[in-house]
Amino acid sequence: MRICVPTEVKNNEYRVALTPSGVHDLVRAGHEVFVQSGAGAGSSMTDSEYAEAGAQLLDDPAEIWARAELLLKVKEPIASEYGYFRDDLLIFTYLHLAADRPLTDRLVADGVTAIAYETVQLVGGGLPLLAPMSEVAGRLAPTVGAATLMRSAGGLGLLMSGVPGTRPAQVTVIGGGVAGANAAVIAVGLGADVTVFDTNVQRLRYLDDHFQGRVKTAASNPLDLDRAVVGSDLVVGSVLIPGAKAPKLVTNEMVARMRAGSVLVDIAVDQGGCFEDTHPTTHADPTFPVHGSVFYCVANMPGAVPNTSTSALTNATLPYIRQIARLGWRDALRTDAALAAGLNTSGGSVVNAGVAAAHGLAAASLADVLA
Repeated sequence: MRICVPTEVKNNEYRVALTPSGVHDLVRAGHEVFVQSGAGAGSSMTDSEYAEAGAQLLDDPAEIWARAELLLKVKEPIASEYGYFRDDLLIFTYLHLAADRPLTDRLVADGVTAIAYETVQLVGGGLPLLAPMSEVAGRLAPTVGAATLMRSAGGLGLLMSGVPGTRPAQVTVIGGGVAGANAAVIAVGLGADVTVFDTNVQRLRYLDDHFQGRVKTAASNPLDLDRAVVGSDLVVGSVLIPGAKAPKLVTNEMVARMRAGSVLVDIAVDQGGCFEDTHPTTHADPTFPVHGSVFYCVANMPGAVPNTSTSALTNATLPYIRQIARLGWRDALRTDAALAAGLNTSGGSVVNAGVAAAHGLAAASLADVLA
């Protein structure tokens, strides 16, 4: 199979979809791998490393897209890339279509087969291709939150740990999944007073045991969440419903009652965000004010640490890439229910039920698509 890796073009996106080691693995299996020159530079992975691994380097992004049977990306295609779409193209990347109607419409109109990393789902509910980036984003959230709490960044001027005789930051993490748990790890490590909210009591029991009492847990309900958010210095939103828009759990009215200079970091921004006033920002301009509080809503947080993120992503995606390249996408999906759950569009139809519901569209049957 011809597998192609373009340079990411989203603002301050330095990740790349495949490491040189991943290239080597696929080339050894008999596939052709084409990588756009400079694609790995932002992740500190050089063209010479890719060439030594067996990749063929191409300068022109149009040629990369044109040659691809399977195109690997990190972030969803942006408008400047829509012209490369065609009906015999398979794209494997993060898509987050529930929050992106224009991209959904264009993939459908051009008949592109698109498999989304974030909706590949194991039988037990695990999200194996979202997990590594959730780990990265979760661990970054308290770090960027701590920096934003500094007065010079617009925050209230609070040190996360405090010092003897002063209070630590009050941190509320909404959602106790992979991202939320990793956010709690770093926040408590920084010395903050941390509470994690989740609707799944079994998950809360796990977190309570895991943290051995160093983190408070709370069953999520509107009244208790309201009190916690309003009293927080830092709120981390990490709620995820696979394939669907995130629920808006922090309202504008709640933010209006928070302390001036408090910080809210929305990890769920790719899925529309779990704060009412969330809108996507960039690493170049990451924050904006709401009622005196500061929102940090960067839509590609792991792009800030691309060397780590690219390696973690390839570790997770490569087994699925091998299946698709060896069997073809239809047979790969027939033999792997987790990968089949990742199919979002194909043949001019939306296949994922969550994406279809988000846009009021009819979802095609997976069985019909694979027939």
